[in-house]
Amino acid sequence: MTTELWTLVAAAALQWLLIVAAAGPNILIKGLAWAAGNREEEGEETPPWVHRLKRASDNLHENLILFAIGVLVVHVAGESDGTSSTGAMVFIGARVAHALIYVAGIPYLRTLSWLIGVAGTVMVYAALAG
Repeated sequence: MTTELWTLVAAAALQWLLIVAAAGPNILIKGLAWAAGNREEEGEETPPWVHRLKRASDNLHENLILFAIGVLVVHVAGESDGTSSTGAMVFIGARVAHALIYVAGIPYLRTLSWLIGVAGTVMVYAALAG
């Protein structure tokens, strides 16, 4: 399996981890009845870091779609190269950093890590031009 495909699997695992991590505190704070219900009522207040965790998960979801398309097209086209594999590693490293920085609430570093992840995705797509 190529580096690009491995990083795609790692990114999917990170997405799953963020989803579970964001749901857990809400269930503990608001209760199982809230989690099993329609969630029309707010329940107890959720701490700000839990909201940031959910937004980090949502942001990864948006970026993961574009990354996955690039990885799969590069793989199917047989265009995997050093640039695409480096780009994939840059993407996953930046996305792990982004999640941690987002939950910590560090604004400018969060944006920088997001931009680095975008650059990694662009590097994956660049393999198609070569």
